[in-house]
Amino acid sequence: MDGLHIENLSMRFDLPNGTYVQALEDVSIELGTGEIMSVLGPSGCGKTTLLNIVAGFLAPTSGQVRMNGHVVTGPGAERGMVFQKGALFEWMNVRRNVEFGPRMKSMPKGERDDIVDHLLETVGLQDFKEKAVYELSGGMQQRVALARCLANDPDVILMDEPLGALDALTREKMQGLVLKLWKETGKTVILITHSVEEALLLGERLLVMAPRPGRIHKEYRLPFAERGVLADLREVKKSEGFAETREEILSMIWEMEEEIMGRSETAA
Repeated sequence: MDGLHIENLSMRFDLPNGTYVQALEDVSIELGTGEIMSVLGPSGCGKTTLLNIVAGFLAPTSGQVRMNGHVVTGPGAERGMVFQKGALFEWMNVRRNVEFGPRMKSMPKGERDDIVDHLLETVGLQDFKEKAVYELSGGMQQRVALARCLANDPDVILMDEPLGALDALTREKMQGLVLKLWKETGKTVILITHSVEEALLLGERLLVMAPRPGRIHKEYRLPFAERGVLADLREVKKSEGFAETREEILSMIWEMEEEIMGRSETAA
């Protein structure tokens, strides 16, 4: 049973005062090899909780995650994570950050060097391999984080709002890089974002999650990620159906946010 299977997943956080928060409820997703899926929804809908369970950082209250037929019980090399901030090793230069995983696997130096050089060239950082991390811009640091993730050769790449801290121009360039890497590597990708436009551009499949308890409200199958591999992303945004779908999802999420605010005011 290849691919990623999320089966009837629920997550409840018990609080010290005896109450609890139901973060996720009965979430089921099947993701085939090589698919790219974006996930968005209102704040607090459980997007990051879902990603952390898939990564193996959290154990669900009920349900399970299966990866290539095996139940996920913790972090594993077949699942790589890219965080909002690169989570890089500040005391290492770019090269040593990217080679960290292969070095921990005791990969021979020559093979390790070939992988690192190829990945740094792919993400446009070959000339910066000896630079310290703190010398790089935010966008360059995220490229290092992507290369470091790919150096471990995971089956699935999990991305938690990886472009959220970047300026608009850098973010657009990084969106193009994500699509390029997805297509060239054939990796399965799950990307969490708060940007509807980004979710449309980077998701063959797009999941809109409902407010807490988090659950799947609606799923879209979209052509824009495939178009973005070959076309300028600004042109993709002008293509048929993009603006209409963006407005539909924005309206959906605004309604959810208003519902959340209404609950808060009632509780107060």
